[in-house]
Amino acid sequence: MAETEKIAQMAEILSNDLFSEFFWQKSGTTNHNWTCENQEKHGNKTHPSDVVFYYDEPYSQSRTYINCDLKSYAKGTIKAAAIKDAIESLAKQVSCAEKSPEWNQLYIHDHVTPEICGLLFVYNHDGEYDKDFSNVLSNVKADQLDIPRGSKIVVLGPKDIFWLDNIRYDLCILRGKSGSDKIPNGDQCRFFYPQLIRKTNVQIEKAKAATLEMLVGPWIILEYKKENSRKGFIIYYKRKGETTEEFIYLIDYLRHYQVLSDDTDIQIRTLDTAPIAAATFKKAVDRYIEEMTESNEESDFSKLVRNIKFSTMPQVISTFSEVEIGMDL
Repeated sequence: MAETEKIAQMAEILSNDLFSEFFWQKSGTTNHNWTCENQEKHGNKTHPSDVVFYYDEPYSQSRTYINCDLKSYAKGTIKAAAIKDAIESLAKQVSCAEKSPEWNQLYIHDHVTPEICGLLFVYNHDGEYDKDFSNVLSNVKADQLDIPRGSKIVVLGPKDIFWLDNIRYDLCILRGKSGSDKIPNGDQCRFFYPQLIRKTNVQIEKAKAATLEMLVGPWIILEYKKENSRKGFIIYYKRKGETTEEFIYLIDYLRHYQVLSDDTDIQIRTLDTAPIAAATFKKAVDRYIEEMTESNEESDFSKLVRNIKFSTMPQVISTFSEVEIGMDL
């Protein structure tokens, strides 16, 4: 039993370190059981909340609360049946949390409009899982889950967690650097949400965190303040980088939302891209400049595009010692 508890703690430790880097905050108590609001249907007297995180939404006057189920598995124990059971259980938790006075009293701030969702965090603690996790999820039918309309459940599998953990590690490295690549501490940073045509960023000062949608999206963009009134942007790019078209789409996104400017430094950081991704990016830059300016000649615009840095970040795998966790080091 003690060994099982230590393994479970690994996911708790990693999730805390990981999501704090994306500016999520904890609410209420951890590892708490609260009364089920539909015991006859759910077959439970209580539901668990391993941890509840929250962040403010950029495009609405609301605060998202994420009820998390943290799982830590060895390679051979990530099975479809166990994951299906965990998702179904999490759906029941979210369903009850929406109407539970007890859950609301424990976790919801009384001055905000809450949005409640669920997160299944599937951490592979031995770092050896190499299968397609989507196959594990294939038997889960979303329309059969007991989840309120408008609510959502997100599953972060081993590969997703590996990607996010490497971003966390990379940000720590960049904060310790000197020179132009150095980034400031968190109070000078925010995740980037542009002003959209039909969606205005209504909480610019408060909504600094990366939303769940951003964390599972094709890229994560961090904006930060530099010295001498300059700004910096880091685009953590998740796609493979196999075609010029995908990079042209990204560059055009940066231009369209006015990230490209002469007072801004931009770098694209990748992890598991195609071997020729850097060369493909350079070709995309050349093609984009030609299509936008109808010329190969150097211009202010071409300098902005060519100044975008493209690099690969180091790969790491977070591991934990059961002995150290047991000693509470």
